[in-house]
Amino acid sequence: MKKLIFTLYLLALLIPAFAQFSGDDTKTLGDRAFKNKDYYEAAYYYKKAATGMNLTDDKAIPFQSSPKAEKSRKDDDKAYISYQLADSYRLYENYIEAEPWYARVLNEGYESKYPLARLWHGVCLRATQHFDDAIKELQQFTSSYKGESRYLEIANKEIANCNFAKQQYQYPVLVDAAKKQSNWNSDGSDYSVIKKDGNYWFTSSRFAKDDKKHINRIYSAGNGTTKPQIIIFNNDKDSNISELEYGTPSLNPGGNRMYFTRWYKEGSKITHAIYVADWVNNAWSTPKKLNANVNAEGFNTIQPFVTADGKQLYYVSNKPGGQGGDDVWVSDLSSDGNPINSRNLGAAINTEFNEQGPYFDIKNQRLVYSSKGFLGLGGYDLFESWNKNGKWTTPKNMGYPVNSAKDDLYYMPDDEKGEKFFISSDRESDCCLNILEAYNKQYIFSGIVTDCDNQKPLANVKVTFIDSLSKEVLKEITTDASARYAFNVTTRRPYNLKLEKKGYFTKVVPVPSSGNMRGDTLFNPDICLQAFEVDKPIVIQNVLYDFDKATLRPESKTLLNGLVAIMNDNPKIRVELAAHTDSKGSDAYNMKLSQERAKACVDYIISKGISNSRIYAKGYGETRPIAPNTLKNGKDNPAGRQLNRRTEFKVVKIEE
Repeated sequence: MKKLIFTLYLLALLIPAFAQFSGDDTKTLGDRAFKNKDYYEAAYYYKKAATGMNLTDDKAIPFQSSPKAEKSRKDDDKAYISYQLADSYRLYENYIEAEPWYARVLNEGYESKYPLARLWHGVCLRATQHFDDAIKELQQFTSSYKGESRYLEIANKEIANCNFAKQQYQYPVLVDAAKKQSNWNSDGSDYSVIKKDGNYWFTSSRFAKDDKKHINRIYSAGNGTTKPQIIIFNNDKDSNISELEYGTPSLNPGGNRMYFTRWYKEGSKITHAIYVADWVNNAWSTPKKLNANVNAEGFNTIQPFVTADGKQLYYVSNKPGGQGGDDVWVSDLSSDGNPINSRNLGAAINTEFNEQGPYFDIKNQRLVYSSKGFLGLGGYDLFESWNKNGKWTTPKNMGYPVNSAKDDLYYMPDDEKGEKFFISSDRESDCCLNILEAYNKQYIFSGIVTDCDNQKPLANVKVTFIDSLSKEVLKEITTDASARYAFNVTTRRPYNLKLEKKGYFTKVVPVPSSGNMRGDTLFNPDICLQAFEVDKPIVIQNVLYDFDKATLRPESKTLLNGLVAIMNDNPKIRVELAAHTDSKGSDAYNMKLSQERAKACVDYIISKGISNSRIYAKGYGETRPIAPNTLKNGKDNPAGRQLNRRTEFKVVKIEE
């Protein structure tokens, strides 16, 4: 049984219940438990065998080779126990304990006998967030492994997961997630929270007094302030079954019918199915198994979720007709709450790997569920997809810290806006799921676009919100008369705004990470766009030179950086950079000086990465004054001369 579905055996198998065996028996008992997929029990016996061989005391001491056959067999036995113990830990997802045992197998030179050891060692390193080390191990595995292609596919997928996880940890989503500090979490697994009319229910494998052992049961937590109470169902026992357990509840809109997973052992077979019980006379009735539309004979069906209108039941099953493994399915419900059909959600949602824990927001047509089949941080990750016109969008990873390098499942909002929600994760545990509270910290980034010349609001500007790392366009709007734009910021990744309007220079600006925040909105200072016309000069104010020289002053370079930005943001424009002088000096001298000054500007702009094919220098000397150099009475006009000593640029061509 997989830990992630219900974590059945981890706490049900208590060490005091194990009988005492001699050292010679422990390997055999471990092999038997491993064959039966009781990995927790297998790890217990293999660990006893390792202790008997002194492996737990000398992990750092390499095996000593010997020509004697007897010693060789002992070394082989040690390697076998180490590998089996590592596999047992990994298969119940205790990666911390598994990692050093795989390392031991590799360090002692047994990779040829256990060629998958390096693959699983890399997986353990990924799960414990040692991403760079994991990538090295996995790459070494892919370069040397000559076996089945499916293991190479696993390794390549894990490498992709590591790279994705590294970026997610560097740029997390704007969510705070932490283990809920209350009596909801216990020494067992706690998971799958639901909320109805202000009250909560969840699943827990804590010690149950009535059963006198750790066992999965559904608990009611009232409004969240009371001690969780176990849910008792009427007359729910059969003499032919054992280890009866319940989990993953869901309630109909009226709150008087509970759908849940019920599983039990009948002989050596464990059966999972979805059942219902009704609230009658202040008690829950005897559970009844849903019909064959949901529960296919011989297959497992688990994790029900009833939509808010009570018309559909989402669930997980490995029955025929899916994409492979556990898939998400949906059934329409009749007026009395019984399934009348069943359909697989298809290849857009399901993969050849396992999917788990569906939640569907009927208002927004949003599905949240867990999968191992898509790019993620490792293990089960939570994904979201929207149903648009009957088609599901590509599932989107919900990112770190909603997801982690371990397993993350069972999304459930705590309020209508989704500002607080619950998830279940084993990120803080070696064995078990915990209930985590998560708070959405995303905000709205908003501002106004104006005309640089008159400072008036500018309508009909196309504003694009762009992920500056991936260059992905996240959203695009066109301003109305208010000239306001607004975008949701959901992660700590860097973003850009691109603003475009015909007759104006396009502008690309970074989205600030802090500033004037009011409530959940970050207000950006007004952004202005500069209008232009082809062949119409625009003065670059205060570009200064040393007297009688073409040497640019440092402050002039700062001003020219603005033109560099314009040319970067508008890659199709071709520009003339012009310099002008006043009338002091000869015509020839002024023409030469202005050309040298224009060239100095162009040389600087080219040095900032602008192609020399997009800009050229032109000196006009004193031939194009925009103000009188002298007054009508013949006196000098300093103000006019200042205006004439100018630097301009103009767009001479726009490439199609």
